[in-house]
Amino acid sequence: MSDLKRVSFVSLGCAKNLVDSEKMLGQLAESGCAITADEDDAEVTVINTCGFLEASRTEADEVIREAVARKRNGVLKRVVVAGCLVQRDKEAILERISGVDALVGVNNRDDIVRAVLGTNGWPSLQPTPVGRGGHTKKSKRTTDIYLSDYHPFVQLDTARLRITPRHYAYLRISEGCDQKCTFCTIPSIRGRMHCKPPEVVLAEARELVSDGAVEISLIGQDTTSYGMGEDKFDVGLAGLLWQLNAVDGLRWVRLMYVYPSVLSDEMIEAIAECEHVCKYIDIPLQHINDKMLKAMHRRVDRTTTERLLQQIRDRIPGVSIRTTLIAGFPGETDEQVDELVEFVKSFRFDALGVFPYSLEAETPSGRMSAQISEAAKQERVEALMSAQQDVAFALAEERVGREFEVLVDERVQPGVVAARHQGQAPAVDSVTYVETSEATAGEFLNVRCRARQDYDLIAKPTRVALPVLAR
Repeated sequence: MSDLKRVSFVSLGCAKNLVDSEKMLGQLAESGCAITADEDDAEVTVINTCGFLEASRTEADEVIREAVARKRNGVLKRVVVAGCLVQRDKEAILERISGVDALVGVNNRDDIVRAVLGTNGWPSLQPTPVGRGGHTKKSKRTTDIYLSDYHPFVQLDTARLRITPRHYAYLRISEGCDQKCTFCTIPSIRGRMHCKPPEVVLAEARELVSDGAVEISLIGQDTTSYGMGEDKFDVGLAGLLWQLNAVDGLRWVRLMYVYPSVLSDEMIEAIAECEHVCKYIDIPLQHINDKMLKAMHRRVDRTTTERLLQQIRDRIPGVSIRTTLIAGFPGETDEQVDELVEFVKSFRFDALGVFPYSLEAETPSGRMSAQISEAAKQERVEALMSAQQDVAFALAEERVGREFEVLVDERVQPGVVAARHQGQAPAVDSVTYVETSEATAGEFLNVRCRARQDYDLIAKPTRVALPVLAR
């Protein structure tokens, strides 16, 4: 093992970034690098960054600085930074932090092995591609840069070394976005929307199932536009759901990142009718006030949104609906915040997250007047989350006494496992604690809820047949 390059890996950001991390880890392992979780044992650290919001950039900078300090102290030989922050802001990274050895953009993920091997006594790098057209350039700071602003196709996510537990995985069906919301930097980082062909998605799904996954969450910046972008397929999202529903061994298919203006009757029908598609929809709404929705360029209004949400509930019995909101968008008034709070109380979302608006200078909203103070943003976040807490606690209380199926994630203490029902997505939602000494990760159990603990549920196994959950 002494001749292998020992690599530690830090993955920041969303599930889409996590898929990139898993692919890069797989490439490194195939190249002969030894992946280690022990930072003191690593020769190289790779940090896959998120650059979406100011908070995520601050977190990435902190992690990069820690790694560079470890290199200066002789613990590491090389620091490699990858991902969205590199694609968005490579020059600023080098200005802020000295000591980074290589930068790898999101479109150059396959260069990770060369970036890790580096030039410190290991195989020399070839000239590095920078920018459209593949011309070459060497950094004045002796930092190897692998960056392209143009990618004509979606990268395949096969042969991943997965970070998630063996029984669940994320499957990216598309990359980039064409929606052009005024607050969002994703199109400038990830580019226009491109979709994987359905046969590729199915092949990746079968690979994940063969690796032990029984639950797959479909991800993309806008999953509902699958097959509608530059890559047009006869099979849209609804057809893809039906095909995934037939994959042997796949018990749960979960749909994330639904865009409200694109969710169609056909898609709702597929979620309702497909046996293995979770009755769960993650549909970020961002706001409910008409003026705010127009300023955000969300392509919907309040009436259309409420009609769509009611259609989802009417057509899919027992459906769980998750959303995210933005507080403090430029020009947002106290009255518009009150409208949003009342909407949260009245609709009763099963799960909800709130982000304070992040001013991104290159976006249209970043140039808008009437920016909101950070203090006011935080007050609005707290008001919305307080309203949602009351809703979530009440909905959890309503589940007491009900029976349902859960998927076991892990043992948390003797006699107790953490699990999830269909309405609980991994990493972002509440959990169900099941009192049992026999269940193992990846196992499905029938349980009866006996109590709630804040947002979470407490349940016991049961052998009674499961009814269809109704709200």
